[in-house]
Amino acid sequence: MIKSMTGYGLATNDFARAKYIVEIKSLNSKFLEISIKIPKAFSDKEFLLRNECSKQIERGKVNISISVEYAETTLRTSTINKTLLKHYYDQLKTSAEDLGDTGSNLLQMALNFPEVVQYSADDITDDEWKTLYKTFEEALSDFQNFRQDEGTVLKQDLVLRINNILDGMKQVSEQEPNRIPAIRERLDNFLKDAVGKENVDYNRFEQELIYFIDKLDITEEKIRLKSHCDYFIKALKDKDANGKKLGFISQEIGREINTMGSKANDAKMQQIVVGMKEELEKIKEQLLNVL
Repeated sequence: MIKSMTGYGLATNDFARAKYIVEIKSLNSKFLEISIKIPKAFSDKEFLLRNECSKQIERGKVNISISVEYAETTLRTSTINKTLLKHYYDQLKTSAEDLGDTGSNLLQMALNFPEVVQYSADDITDDEWKTLYKTFEEALSDFQNFRQDEGTVLKQDLVLRINNILDGMKQVSEQEPNRIPAIRERLDNFLKDAVGKENVDYNRFEQELIYFIDKLDITEEKIRLKSHCDYFIKALKDKDANGKKLGFISQEIGREINTMGSKANDAKMQQIVVGMKEELEKIKEQLLNVL
């Protein structure tokens, strides 16, 4: 089973006339990068939430936004940082004048900047924390389901691409017998033009031809390519996250396809190999988003 590194989860819960909202987003990344925006009143819980994310999310660039919206009748005591408000307001006003914008509500915009409105550091009750953590767990579950659904779509596309590569290999095998007579005829005509038919030693010519054709044999490459493709499909079915493993296998697939192309010595076969390379590039692009 594979999962996408792209994910989205959202959960909300109401408690004591307040609304708790948790939103989780992620993009692809080689490592796990977690950014958490959490109300100051819950800041001592950030480490716990971060650890839980590290256990479950594994990899990706993750942004977690946690907010609490209080009803008017239960809104906590708040103060306005006038110095910070003036700083933001002056900057917005200067920018608006430079742009010729006179219709913006600059004061409202300045009030929405971080730390301008500061709420009193009332103690958080156990019930409030439990509600917030429950919301976090629900958002994380929604996030994981999203990743799994996206992974299913990715898996279907990857299987299709691998099958296209295997189909290309079959076409190469079908075309392969036609190239030997073509190579023989091409070399024979070259010798006749170069030294004359009466001066060609055909016994030596046959010996050199056998040696030359042996160097162009792609039987081993086809066997290894089939093995790598089968292993790729098998890895797709593993229970563990395996995006990196699939990336390594795709590199081996690429080596065999490139070798087949360099040995082809046939225009039709090389065209088929180019198509196989295109499918492999699409696989590599998809693997960038596989967990």
